[in-house]
Amino acid sequence: QVQPVESGGGSVQAGGSLRLSCAVSIRTDSPSTVAWFRQAPGKERDFVAASTRNGNTYYADSVKGRFTISREGVGNTASLQMNNLKSDDTAVYYCASFNGHCSNIGCRDRRLYNYWGQGTQVTVSS
Repeated sequence: QVQPVESGGGSVQAGGSLRLSCAVSIRTDSPSTVAWFRQAPGKERDFVAASTRNGNTYYADSVKGRFTISREGVGNTASLQMNNLKSDDTAVYYCASFNGHCSNIGCRDRRLYNYWGQGTQVTVSS
């Protein structure tokens, strides 16, 4: 497996939408989880959303109802549709993956993920 590659960041006004994509190289016959984390300046890298290959999705409370994570094709592309963006959503967004499945609690632990992308900036202006 190689490093995930993110795309789709940018600047948007509050209330707008952005879609992030992540290309991952994962064996199609193995369990896998792809997640998005974000890090604002001076803050910890926080969990945003995760999608397991066995069909589960999990979200941080702060984005539930506004963000949607999905996996396309054989699961090697993960997208994060972000609607009704707020200034608090401003951060660098990172795609991460590992070869396995996790629970709602487990998926939130960034130590679980051994493949990380370089990150893409999302800026929301009010």
